[in-house]
Amino acid sequence: MIQAVRGTKDLLPDVINNWLFVENKLRETSAKYGYQEIRTPIFEKTEVFSRGVGEQTDIVNKEMYTFEDKGGESITLRPEMTASLVRAVIQNSLLNQASLLKLWYFGPFFRFERPQKGRLRQFHQYGAECIGSPYPESDAEVIMLADSIIKSLNINDYTLLLNSIGNNTTRYQYKSILVEYLKTKINQLSSESRKRLETNPLRILDSKEQSDIEIINQSPSILDFLDNDSKIHFDTVCSLLDLSNIKYTIEPRLVRGLDYYCHTVFEFRHSSLGAQDSFGGGGRYDTLFEQLGAKSTPAIGFAMGIERILLILENINAVENRKDSCDIYLIRADDKAMPIIINLAKELRELGYRVETDMLRRSLKAQFRDANRLSAVLTLIIGEEELKNGNYTIKEMSSGEQKSIKNNELLLHLKDYFKRIK
Repeated sequence: MIQAVRGTKDLLPDVINNWLFVENKLRETSAKYGYQEIRTPIFEKTEVFSRGVGEQTDIVNKEMYTFEDKGGESITLRPEMTASLVRAVIQNSLLNQASLLKLWYFGPFFRFERPQKGRLRQFHQYGAECIGSPYPESDAEVIMLADSIIKSLNINDYTLLLNSIGNNTTRYQYKSILVEYLKTKINQLSSESRKRLETNPLRILDSKEQSDIEIINQSPSILDFLDNDSKIHFDTVCSLLDLSNIKYTIEPRLVRGLDYYCHTVFEFRHSSLGAQDSFGGGGRYDTLFEQLGAKSTPAIGFAMGIERILLILENINAVENRKDSCDIYLIRADDKAMPIIINLAKELRELGYRVETDMLRRSLKAQFRDANRLSAVLTLIIGEEELKNGNYTIKEMSSGEQKSIKNNELLLHLKDYFKRIK
């Protein structure tokens, strides 16, 4: 038997409604904040990510699905969306149409890493990007959007971590201080962090190795090295969140894992996920447009892992058994009724009702059992007597109440009934 590729997962009918519930909340909340949906191809030229995400990141070095197509071009399945979205904005001159862009996306992404619960090689993300504003109010609104989405999903006990990594000058000065400190601890660092000390020392702050964490917790804080503009920007973001009653914890060692970030960075965590407790995050990326060949454009955004959100909902018992109910199940009590049932089902569906019929020529008892399985609201029974008298027998499944309705009165009866119960 051929099985799915390791690190991928089939979304079966028994869980798909939970996905749709989450997707609908994402769509509704995005619209309230004035964000518009954008969709890009799932693969890009490799340089979109190598230039945009950063050559020294784990994503580019270890995790990308990259291949050469039949035309000899290096292609990569998208491991994240921000670089793809920026490429699309540049290519389609979207900033010529509006000075501020507020965009959201949802879709599959691909990273080659060790599969574990809540972390797959094909995974799904929702994200939002605010492009064109350099001001802290856009940072605050993006975080407010994320907060609104999380709360709309009935997740109330998450932690928001917040930090500023300043501008290029700040990071350059801080990086030299950090390297100087870490070199005094080099023998205690993990092998991975020793490598990063030469290539990307800020990424050491993101290490999950216990030996590294103890060293990181005593490292210099980047907040002590912010210039005046960076400090004002960060203080304003914090004050706006305070005014909105959004709780956060300032975490001066939070850097996030991508090279394009600057100024505000943030991360959402939930204790039910265990050691890998992050389920989303983002930050400001004012230099990414330049890295992809366009003029400097300020921007900020975030992304959330859908599998991780669903795992949180499952862990806090907030996942409901969301199944589509059937409005009307047409019961065949006589084989002669089949043509009428097929045509009536079509007519009712065109009127907007969710209708099921028996396609296996089962017994009357088996059809009722199937109607119960599908949570049918009503059953409509058509047999020899109904055909002879021009009636339909309607049964309300919740109460068991049964009545006979004339054929020409059926549609009006159904309209009144469903209007009454909604």
